Amino acid sequence: MEMKEASVNRNLQLQELEELRNDAYESSHIYKAKTKAFHDKMISRKNFSVGQKVLLFHSRLKLFPGKLHSRWVEPFIVTNVFPHGAVEIQSLKTNKVFKVNGHRLKPYYEGFQVCNIEEVGLEESIHD
Repeated sequence: MEMKEASVNRNLQLQELEELRNDAYESSHIYKAKTKAFHDKMISRKNFSVGQKVLLFHSRLKLFPGKLHSRWVEPFIVTNVFPHGAVEIQSLKTNKVFKVNGHRLKPYYEGFQVCNIEEVGLEESIHD
């Protein structure tokens, strides 16, 4: 009799343990889904058009130490944009064409030109 009761008790314990595992799995799945949704919401989408000037992130610059080295290299021109984020760019200096991930690019804004400059002369003080 005691063996039968012990086996029933053990089966109940195993079922409770399985329920706890299932609950932990479900809560983990929910947490991962929420984290992924938050991460995806924070990603900024970059849209490039053909003919646009862009800068390329040079990730191998770590070999050359220095705080003031820019990791964004020369302006390139976008020649083709593919649907899944790849972008084909052409170098302005060497005319080489190659594909890169769109995350490694950012728009290139050329310097602002100042058109209207007004000179104001300093007047001598009357109270001298």
